Amino acid sequence: MVTFFLQVPTYTKMKRVFTRRKVLCVLFYLIIVIQTATCDISVSKHDLTLKLNEKDSFYLEIRNVSEASDAVLHFIIQHEDILNISIPNINLKDYANQSIEVQAIGAGHSEVYANISDPTINADDVFLRVTVYKAAGLDTFSLVIGWLYFVAWSISFYPQIYINWKRKSVVGLNFDFLVLNIIGFTLYGIFNLGLYFIPEIEKEYFNRYPRGLNPVQVNDIVFALHAAAATIFTITQCFIYERQEQRVSITARVIIGLFGAFLFISIILAAASVIHWLDFLYFCSYVKLTITLIKYIPQAYMNYKRKSTVGWSIGNIFLDFTGGLLSMLQMIINAWNYSDWVSIFGDPTKFGLGLFSVAFDIFFIVQHYILYKHSNYEIKS
Repeated sequence: MVTFFLQVPTYTKMKRVFTRRKVLCVLFYLIIVIQTATCDISVSKHDLTLKLNEKDSFYLEIRNVSEASDAVLHFIIQHEDILNISIPNINLKDYANQSIEVQAIGAGHSEVYANISDPTINADDVFLRVTVYKAAGLDTFSLVIGWLYFVAWSISFYPQIYINWKRKSVVGLNFDFLVLNIIGFTLYGIFNLGLYFIPEIEKEYFNRYPRGLNPVQVNDIVFALHAAAATIFTITQCFIYERQEQRVSITARVIIGLFGAFLFISIILAAASVIHWLDFLYFCSYVKLTITLIKYIPQAYMNYKRKSTVGWSIGNIFLDFTGGLLSMLQMIINAWNYSDWVSIFGDPTKFGLGLFSVAFDIFFIVQHYILYKHSNYEIKS
């Protein structure tokens, strides 16, 4: 005979269970109520691109705001000479989903944001980024130019690879230039990949620039990875083909060591949460910019010392020169089309780097076709 024993919960235990369930239900209810009762306002779109004198419209999306509210929303225009808003002040009680018109009165970029008289209503999402251009054709032309210099810079690595293969030699190709190039493109790739693919870093970027756009595009990532791969292939050729006594100079090693120490300290600070990982990516970009400024100097000096450009591909220079000119041309066209000369003269870093690279390309062309036109270093040596 088998006897079954049923353990009946005591009154105290049952009371505890029901109490816990009751608390959980109340908390869950409060969370739902708080979420659904949040009073906030947003706009139907955040980005507008208009031709000069053109109009477009948007409307407000209002959630959980009492119809009896006397709150007034006031639009603030960053640059009032670029656009007008048809309804600059809106009483929420009188608003009935009517469209709000934006008229472009001047070329350029302007932000529109809002403040509200009732501090209990969240209007942080009420902002617009407005871009006004003068001619649509120039916008298309700028896009074409952008892809042309992207292609020119992308294929500029192959003439050097070809000439190395054809000569079965890398004599005349400066190793300092190569090692600085691979470090620069690697850091550029880290910056692009981190800001584009890592959600935490992208979130931090938008926390700092809430009305901004992610500056990294897919073509930036493709270019960086392709450039790094092509440079690695060229470095591999240096181990296969004749190179005589060429090696990375002590000066380059010292510079690389300083860059490495700077980035190593930055990694430690980021890992210890002293700085954000976004700051580390910015430091990577700063090193990349510095490398862009100095990487051509070793090759130019080597050509001068040898009194020859043999082994240094002039095809690479012409493509780099073409890409640099088109890059600066695009910046000038965009500056005129959007009346945004500040992007060139107010923050000259990108334009200055392009100009610096073009200047070195011209110097290399002068070396190849004028200064050392008749030299043949390989025969002399």
